[in-house]
Amino acid sequence: MAWRCWARGWGPRPNRLTALLEQRQGFRRARPRPEPPAAAAAAEARPGPPPPRRSLCPPPPPTRAGRPSPRRLVKPFLFAVGFTGSAFGSAAIWQYESLKSRVQTYFEEARADWLDKIRPQKRGDFRKQVNSWWNNLTEGQRTVTGIIAANVFVFCLWRLPGMRRIMFTYFTSDPSSRALCSPMLLSTFSHFSLFHMAANMYVLWSFSSSIVSLLGCEQFIAVYLSAGVISTFVSYVAKMATGRFEPSLGASGAIMTVLAAVCTKMPEAKLAIIFLPMFTFTAGNALKAIIAFDTAGLALGWRLFDHAAHLGGALFGMWYVTYGHELIWKNREPLVKAWHEMRTKNTGKGGGGRSN
Repeated sequence: MAWRCWARGWGPRPNRLTALLEQRQGFRRARPRPEPPAAAAAAEARPGPPPPRRSLCPPPPPTRAGRPSPRRLVKPFLFAVGFTGSAFGSAAIWQYESLKSRVQTYFEEARADWLDKIRPQKRGDFRKQVNSWWNNLTEGQRTVTGIIAANVFVFCLWRLPGMRRIMFTYFTSDPSSRALCSPMLLSTFSHFSLFHMAANMYVLWSFSSSIVSLLGCEQFIAVYLSAGVISTFVSYVAKMATGRFEPSLGASGAIMTVLAAVCTKMPEAKLAIIFLPMFTFTAGNALKAIIAFDTAGLALGWRLFDHAAHLGGALFGMWYVTYGHELIWKNREPLVKAWHEMRTKNTGKGGGGRSN
């Protein structure tokens, strides 16, 4: 009312009767209409919104009305198949280039070591300490360091209020969401809770040396990324079947693949829980217990974890070390040979051009 009065002062001046009527009509309160007793009782009995509570997942976005069609699974299925093939093909080419680079730089590294011996050493050099720490890590630990750094970076993005809408859209997986394919990969690096991320990264760090010595660096990266996409697709199928559409995030599906692969190859290895190191058990029994727990959670509708993604990751890890390694990785020779021929032709053309 004050804004309206201030704006009227710049216009033509009204007469007193009009101003008096406007003031009376503007400040007069409308009589409250009596509510029916049934409506008042229903309003009092209606429960209010539950209080917010801390969780492993971010607060869910507003749910959409209606149930999505099962045909929405076609595109994620094609993405999972295409991404898995691309991941293993890229890993095979990466391994070829890595071996070729090691051969070419062998003498350069030997010369660098000789220069380091005759060069005066600096004391207290921070860079030297970092290099010493890095060289003392196993190949598996060096491999997963980049994965852990990516998870920490995405975790920091969740703390930015301006990024929440983007994070919900692309870093949480839900078959009813607008984005279907990219969250299948990006949600593998997404954690909202610090405890959730710390637990997953601790398990990944603990099994990194075993899985990389078993598969190699390049093959492990392909298996890890493919496991994240495949486990998310299994979660999509379970959500479509049960009708429970809730956003999921975390690296648990991919880490379950790593854990299942190691436990399947080394079932007699001794494991222990970090907080209870006095209790040890075999890797085979641990894998059976985890699969039984996730199966019960999926059947009974437990919602604390994405049990379907866990089961999908575990089954993929067991299948890969049993059959997939023979079917996929050992048949990479035609792709590597085609890549080698293409590289040789391009090198020959480039060399011929320079010689002329």
